[in-house]
Amino acid sequence: MNAHYLVNSIGWTLLHFIWQGALIGCVTALALAALRNARPEWRYNAACAGLLACVLWPAAELALRLQGGDMVTAQMRFADQLVAIGTGGNPAGLLGWLQAKLLWIVACWAACAALLSVRMAMGLVWVKRSERTQVTDAQWQAAVSRLATRFGVTRTVRLRIVDDLDSPLTTGWWRPVVLLPASLIAGLPSELLEALLAHEMAHIKRLDYLVNLGQNVVEIVLFYHPAVWWVSGRIRAEREKIADDMAARHTGEPRTLARALSELERVQFSAHHLALAANGGDLLSRVKRLVRPDNQALNWKAAIPVLGLAMACLGVYANASVRHVAVVADRAPVADFRSCAKPDYPADALRYERTGTVTLGFEIDTDGAVVDSAVNHSSGHADLDQAARAGILKCHFRAGTKSGKPVRTWMQMQYVWTLQ
Repeated sequence: MNAHYLVNSIGWTLLHFIWQGALIGCVTALALAALRNARPEWRYNAACAGLLACVLWPAAELALRLQGGDMVTAQMRFADQLVAIGTGGNPAGLLGWLQAKLLWIVACWAACAALLSVRMAMGLVWVKRSERTQVTDAQWQAAVSRLATRFGVTRTVRLRIVDDLDSPLTTGWWRPVVLLPASLIAGLPSELLEALLAHEMAHIKRLDYLVNLGQNVVEIVLFYHPAVWWVSGRIRAEREKIADDMAARHTGEPRTLARALSELERVQFSAHHLALAANGGDLLSRVKRLVRPDNQALNWKAAIPVLGLAMACLGVYANASVRHVAVVADRAPVADFRSCAKPDYPADALRYERTGTVTLGFEIDTDGAVVDSAVNHSSGHADLDQAARAGILKCHFRAGTKSGKPVRTWMQMQYVWTLQ
């Protein structure tokens, strides 16, 4: 696989995720609106499904591109129609400009992703250093151990007292550690602090640290899309509500946890996204929910734009799918392989026993002749690739048609070079 083909595949996958992410975000927003009065676990699962879709859709497209699969599909036509709407019906100019700038697009994406990765690594280093260097407290270590037993956590949960921290937070999953701010030990009543520790124990019980770490990776790779950050933020908000509910059930005092969260709200804190802290989400709304839970009314004014955008995307996609079926049925060329002369095996390739598979894209003219070709997936040997391109020029096809008229058509096939 050559570098140009790799950059082209990654670049167009990133660009296509712009509309894919918007569509996933709309569907996720509708699902969360429908589940607004359900248990937070349901909304959490819906948001996680949305974020997983943000990973799987572009990953599947990239895999197909790298394998040399036929990417002239309904989603490609959907993207072309979106571009056409924004360019007055002629997307060729913008698509050509994007193709010319694709190397810069991929380079900027890689640079930003690398910087975010360094930031994440520095956060992990800070957490690990805090685990090793900070002191512990025998009394509160015993309280954490009792909470672990009450929650059914079989792994040993360690406690560390940290000076430059404003909220309890949890890190690790196999050997979990709770980092407890020294200021809270001195300034918070023991029952409130224990309620906050119960919240952290709920995260440990659910193995939330692993999901949170995965979210950070997705945010790094797809950092440029607002839908990813919004869906990931909803996951964190619902996760905090689930932990609040678990802590309230095990302590039997929802108002105690609400008071503890109110105290945290008064403290100036910084967010630590690589760990799970009790100050995650909207503290005031969490306090209100613990003290006086009630049903949430649907804000139809806010839902109308999301619903409209989702319906528009689905409509354009359906139209693209219908057009794709019609076009494929109307313009499919037919190969006459009897006209294809057997390609010559390059002398050097024979001498060094080179083998491989070449995936070629080629253009068929209105008279059935091959007028252009390109290597979509290399065999790994330039001479075999060039021989395949020379071989396809010897083939003749029955031209594809559109509305009954011959048209130029791009197709794809593979040459398998083997020694017999």
